[in-house]
Amino acid sequence: MPTEWTVRAITRAMLPILLVLTLVELGSGLVLGRFEAQLLQYPALLALVPVTIGTAGNLGSILAARLSTSFHLGTLSFSPEDEHLVGNAVATFALALSMFPVVGVGAWGLTALISGAQLPLRTVFAIAVVAGVALAVLVIAVTFAATYVAYRFSLDPDDVVIPVVTNTCDVLGVVVLFAAVQLLL
Repeated sequence: MPTEWTVRAITRAMLPILLVLTLVELGSGLVLGRFEAQLLQYPALLALVPVTIGTAGNLGSILAARLSTSFHLGTLSFSPEDEHLVGNAVATFALALSMFPVVGVGAWGLTALISGAQLPLRTVFAIAVVAGVALAVLVIAVTFAATYVAYRFSLDPDDVVIPVVTNTCDVLGVVVLFAAVQLLL
């Protein structure tokens, strides 16, 4: 872990990461642009986009913060037998299982109130849950991988993991959401 807390050291560690993440976000916008017609046709899907990627990013950030705390306490191991590591993964998955149904119902309800429901509730609910479960698995994998890479490169996970996870979740959120849409619509 870095012991130097200067502007130069922080910039040297973060600038390359932020540049790569900027390109990742551009990819997310390009993917989102490909589905513009479908989003405009079904307002519930449009409502799902920011909430889905935001929820996935939040779940990843929570997990990243917990792993970072464990890292700084010296209790983090990347062993599959580590109960703390597995427990955090299970808790993140359980949060996703409890949040994404609410996201689906909320997106449907909001668009029904504002513009009239164009998709059945069960369809929006199913899209949100399928996307949420898939994203939970990906969020856990990305967060573990980003934390491990930060550890291996002696970077502070507090500085690196949350930006990586949230930006990656933006792209994954859009891709997974529209994969669920293609599957269920």
